[in-house]
Amino acid sequence: MYNRSLTPYIEAKLNRGKAIMLVGPRQVGKTTMIKTFLEGQDYLFLDGDDPQVRDLLTNPNTQQIKAIIGSHTTVFIDEAQRIDGIGLTLKIIIDQMPHVQVWISGSSSFELGHELNEPLTGRKWQYELFPITWSEYEQKHGYVEAIQTLETRLKYGMYPDVLNHPGEEIEILKNLVDSYLYKDILSYAEIRKPEILEKLVKALALQLGSEVNYNELSQLIGVDKNTITRYINILEKGFVIYQLPSYSRNVRNELKKSKKIYFYDLGVRNLVIGNFNEMSMRQDVGGLWENFLISERRKLNAYHLSLVTPYFWRTTQQQEIDYLEESANDLAAYEFKWRQTTKAKIPKTFTRAYEHATTKIVDQSNFRDFVMMQ
Repeated sequence: MYNRSLTPYIEAKLNRGKAIMLVGPRQVGKTTMIKTFLEGQDYLFLDGDDPQVRDLLTNPNTQQIKAIIGSHTTVFIDEAQRIDGIGLTLKIIIDQMPHVQVWISGSSSFELGHELNEPLTGRKWQYELFPITWSEYEQKHGYVEAIQTLETRLKYGMYPDVLNHPGEEIEILKNLVDSYLYKDILSYAEIRKPEILEKLVKALALQLGSEVNYNELSQLIGVDKNTITRYINILEKGFVIYQLPSYSRNVRNELKKSKKIYFYDLGVRNLVIGNFNEMSMRQDVGGLWENFLISERRKLNAYHLSLVTPYFWRTTQQQEIDYLEESANDLAAYEFKWRQTTKAKIPKTFTRAYEHATTKIVDQSNFRDFVMMQ
């Protein structure tokens, strides 16, 4: 068991008349985390993967819902995205039975968002759960072991099942990708050509840390640009990838509409391209390190409700900064290096244009400051 960073935030929202909703990819520990909160309680568990449960909870009236819940004061609906009209059903529970604490988990943000956002406006606390963070990992394993296994984490990622079964990482990741990435997402998004999705994911994995050119992807995969855009949005809503936009404010030749794409988990990315070689044998170690740091920072900011907007920065002359964060009163720029080096510099074009910005080089010697709450 890993102690999750979200725990104190969720604890503070219990029994306040709203549902608590946990969304995120499959197998990141949503059900485990909720059941930890419910340990020792007499709660009603309703599994959205069960066809009978889906039938019961699809458009029931108020009396039917009250009969289903009975005397329970806590209800946990798992994989809620599988249940048609679940948003209206939950609205009835929350409005008509305020003494009932509702817990919801779901794997697909685009399904849950469509079903729940309007019916549950003002009636839920929503949190995203991701694969294990570096902070959670280090808390369990200790500083020394965590640092010693850094390269292993760049290879196999941070999914709980992967961490808990050393030696079986590739098999676990293959099952995860086959079931979640290609079955769940294909099903939820009604994608009719799975081979296109597979080619696109692989192409994005091979371009890790590079700007994404939608026209090039269109030509490579053999579909139009709109289809590429739609599939990328689906992959993002399904917690497989996320997009990082370019930052542009002062400099004439800054890239203004470019995007980079990263994976939520490097184990998934490496499985897609079939490469689990050691860091010393890889050509993509810089991209892996960049993805690792940005993903960990993304988790950190999400869990601690940090009000920052992330970017990368680049000019047409190929001057670049790997990662920026902008907040109301601050701009911070970070350049990532796998090895510590005195040659790493922030481009003068940037520092001249943004004199107020703080800058930092992040490498193995100081990355913990970047990925852990200080």
